[in-house]
Amino acid sequence: MSEERNYSGGGEGGGDRRFFAKPKFCQFCADKMLVIDYKKTDLLRKYITEEGKIRPRRQTGACAKHQRVVAAAVKQARHVAFLPFSGRSLDDNRS
Repeated sequence: MSEERNYSGGGEGGGDRRFFAKPKFCQFCADKMLVIDYKKTDLLRKYITEEGKIRPRRQTGACAKHQRVVAAAVKQARHVAFLPFSGRSLDDNRS
């Protein structure tokens, strides 16, 4: 009644590879940039994926405080139509 499972332990081979990540730092803390304005769309586009989603902290390297401010600025810029809600623009739909 017991089922056999094909489970490979994962500990075999490739164990000598190591990933050395470049340490990320908060761009806003380093530049002493205190104001993140929703009107600076060129800055905010760095924190948005091509699909229009806000990038997580582990990708951007921003600290928790500034990531919250960036997220709020992106949402405000979307609300006043400076940034699109999705990655596709209106021109893409006219095919």
